[in-house]
Formats: sequence, C-alpha cells, structure tokens
Amino acid sequence: MTKTKKAVTATPPLAKTLPAKEDRHFVTALARGLSVLSCFSSGERMLGNLDIAKRCKLPKSTVSRLTYTLTKLGYLVYVEDTGKYRLGTSTLALGSAMLARLDVRDLARPLMQELADFSKAMVSLGSRDRLSMIYVGNARSSAALTLSLDIGSRIPIATTAMGRAYLALIPDREREDIMERVRELDEVAWPAIRDGIERSLKEYRATGCVSSFGEWQSDVNAIAVPLRPGGGLPPMAINCGGPAFTLSKEFLLGEVRPRLIVLVRQLEASLGMRG
Repeated sequence: MTKTKKAVTATPPLAKTLPAKEDRHFVTALARGLSVLSCFSSGERMLGNLDIAKRCKLPKSTVSRLTYTLTKLGYLVYVEDTGKYRLGTSTLALGSAMLARLDVRDLARPLMQELADFSKAMVSLGSRDRLSMIYVGNARSSAALTLSLDIGSRIPIATTAMGRAYLALIPDREREDIMERVRELDEVAWPAIRDGIERSLKEYRATGCVSSFGEWQSDVNAIAVPLRPGGGLPPMAINCGGPAFTLSKEFLLGEVRPRLIVLVRQLEASLGMRG
C-alpha cells in the first residue's frame, strides 16, 4: 500500500511558553529537561546538542548538561557513531504507562475502524501537548492512499481540524492563553490563524464539528469532533482526514460528519459521560 508522505510539523520550542521568572512554584530546570525530550518527534529519531539548542532556544552548554543528566537517568541514549541522542527506555516506560491508562483507545478502535473503512481515509484520536495535538490512536482504511501519520505524531493545534476541535471544547480563558502563545510564535501568520480558529468555533456551535480544508497542508482535508473522555482525562478529539483529491469538502461534511458525531457520542456514552 502506497502512502502519501506528509511531513510532521514539529511543536515549536518552549522558550516562549515558559511562565515568567516571578512564578516561584515553576521549576525552570525541570521544564527545560522536558523541552529537550519534546524535541524528539516521531519523524526524527536522533538529535545532537546543537539541534536541540536551536529548537529549545537554549545555550549549547546548558543543553549539554541536560542531555548528560537525561542520559544518566535513561531518558536519552548517546549514539557514539553519530554523536547524537535518541530516546531511551525510561521515556518509553512513561509513554507506555500513559497509553495503558487510556481505556478510551480500546473502546474507540472498532468505531474508528468502521468510519475509516466507510470514508476510505484515516481516523485518529488525539490529545493536546502544549501547542500540538499528539496521535494516541489510529485507524486506516484499506485505500491505497492515506496520510503517513502514526501514533506519537504531532500536528499543530491552531491550523488542524483536530486541534481546532480541542480548542472549541475547552474554557475560553484556556483557549485565549493557547492562542496568545500561538500568536507569539508567528506574528505574521497570526491574523489568518486567528480567523481560522474563530471560524471553527462558530462552525462547532452550528454543526457540532470543525474543519480544516488545506489550512494545515494545502493538499490535506479533515474534519474533527471534540471528545470528553472522563475519568480525569483532559479533552481529546477525533478526526477524519486524508489527501484532498480523495476526500472532498462535500463528502466530509455531508457523509462523514454525521457519522463522526455519532461515533463520538457513542464513545462518550460507553465511557459514562452520556446516558
């Protein structure tokens, strides 16, 4: 099966998202260590200190101390042949523990697969990580063409259907904080990004669904619906998307949208969120 190759958009560094220094409860060293780990997206298995320093906007000397410490703790592994680092087993253990708690994935899988087969597209479950949405579940159709995004892939929160669905569900204050961080990262693109988010909020109130047609990547169409998983878990979202030439706007909104909304409602009912 041939898959369209889509570059995963990495999450911007944490440099502009860290709280101000006057927050005495905020541990900057811990935040920096976590930002180093977040540099390793699914599309980049190894990074050097210079790569990490550029992404985190930190001095290379600081990054060297952080990677040394993370290596000692097993969160990173130093690969001598390349002089770079890859994620270690301690990071894998954390991820596995988190995924094991997501019962929603098991309940969602057959429903997502049914919709993927109907739409001949990819249906994914995602949760937020700072200014990204991370795929925690995937279902693909047997169609020859689909997106090459797997579990662990990151997509931007502001321009994708999945991200906009999440933004549509959270409280206004939290959404405004996220939007301000997005604005700080790209002042030039911000007006178009803001308009897209505001349009999605209106779309969600009117239809129960949000969309992104060529706004993340010009040849990708997708729709999404937010999900309340309950059980202490934060909001999530389920999307259906694929190459624009196989998934038209009319098909997604007319045929897929009602089925995606029913999928989410059934899942929330199974999770005890709805009667």
